[in-house]
Amino acid sequence: MEAVTRYSAVGRRKESVARIRLLVGKGEITVNSRPYEKYFLRETDRIIVKQPLLVTNSAAKYDVVAKLCGGGLTGQAGAMRLGISRALIQAEPELKDVLRKEGYLTRDPRAKERKKYGQKGARKRFQWTKR
Repeated sequence: MEAVTRYSAVGRRKESVARIRLLVGKGEITVNSRPYEKYFLRETDRIIVKQPLLVTNSAAKYDVVAKLCGGGLTGQAGAMRLGISRALIQAEPELKDVLRKEGYLTRDPRAKERKKYGQKGARKRFQWTKR
């Protein structure tokens, strides 16, 4: 029986969900069947996605295949970072301390606050007029 070379994990942030498959390879990152440079146009989003791979010096060891859905691009980048971190732990459990110290294993709990009735938004009120 051959050793497992495919690791999968799920990452979430805001409304975004990232399903990650980590394969032993040469460092290619594919998002929804396209290169991640074409999917994430903002440089900050690309940096966020690569962080766990760079911190653990495994950028050239694994290929990342991601299926992203929901939310916006920044939320998807955060979800992908969490998913990649979780998959890396499956591949190499000794990396857990490094990733935990950097904060890449913590799911960001912040989400959009709901709109309240009698108000313009979640916090903003309608304008008050005296006369």
